Amino acid sequence: MTTKAEMRQRILREFKAKHGPGTVTAQAVAEWAVKNGLEEKPVPVDPMTKLAEEYAKAFREEHRRDPKTGRTYRANHAVTVSKDGKQYTLWGDIDEQPRAFMEKAFKQRREQVVGDLFQLTLDCDHYNAHHPEEEPIQIPLDFSDDVAERKYVPPEEVSPGTPTHDA
Repeated sequence: MTTKAEMRQRILREFKAKHGPGTVTAQAVAEWAVKNGLEEKPVPVDPMTKLAEEYAKAFREEHRRDPKTGRTYRANHAVTVSKDGKQYTLWGDIDEQPRAFMEKAFKQRREQVVGDLFQLTLDCDHYNAHHPEEEPIQIPLDFSDDVAERKYVPPEEVSPGTPTHDA
């Protein structure tokens, strides 16, 4: 059985076959698919689902400044859990949640990063293998120096308007 993602990947190939190679926008492909009867016009999104997504985005974006170090940190963290066959995302405040919740949140976020980096290496390896006449693109995966460099930001360089939070 073809998944929705596989169907849309096929539609992308059809779009490119008709319009030629090059970059595309998802918007253009979606409009073309609906116009050509390859996809049904989407049902309007449930307003409460949309509102919940906007809340989650707001939760994710909240940062505070540590009054001791001047460094900013993300205030709200997510843990994905399954119950009765459904997935839920639980949000918790870093300054309020117990260690077990925060450890799970950090581990899940790390797994997302590892997954992204793994796929990045596969993509890069593929590109390099198919372009042997060019210098290989090297993507270093050791971020120790990058993190150390960004960790030190003098408090006066912290973005204006970053709220402080006395923990």
